[in-house]
Amino acid sequence: MEFLCYHRDRPGSLPLRHRLTEEHWSYMDQYAKEMIARGPTLTDDGETPTGSVHIVDLPDPSGARTFAFDEPNYQAGAYRDVLLRRWRNMLGRTMWDFPGGPAEGNRYLVLGLGAGKAADTTVPADRDELIAYGPLLSDDGATWLGTAALIRAPDRDTARAILTPDRYADIEVHNWQFGGRS
Repeated sequence: MEFLCYHRDRPGSLPLRHRLTEEHWSYMDQYAKEMIARGPTLTDDGETPTGSVHIVDLPDPSGARTFAFDEPNYQAGAYRDVLLRRWRNMLGRTMWDFPGGPAEGNRYLVLGLGAGKAADTTVPADRDELIAYGPLLSDDGATWLGTAALIRAPDRDTARAILTPDRYADIEVHNWQFGGRS
């Protein structure tokens, strides 16, 4: 079962995150084989982390909750909240398989929070710019709750346009970059 976990930073938590960098990476190293994508969201200038995205393949919702809530930054209070949802890998690959590589162009996390009937349930035609793409689902996988994408795009508006605007209660777009150890 695949899960998207988005830890959002608490204001002022950057010094704490810096102190816990090695603990965070060591924790994530335990999940290296299960990792589909990972990396920080960033401020508009691309300098300061605002959150941390992890897409992982884990056995069940209980394992996903353990992953999300045992994470060292979460345990220390660096995050203000956590979005944890089942997710379906519509591209069938990891971020390391993305043909565009880890550094070229602007990267974004696009979160469409669902409202009603499922939308954007097929991969868009221009999949070459998609790093990860799939629906957000209830724990049992039966109910569509939105859509999440990691995308390379020239700007925020282009990234947002990957989703059908009138089908979501809200669409969030965050600067994002490939994460993990160098």
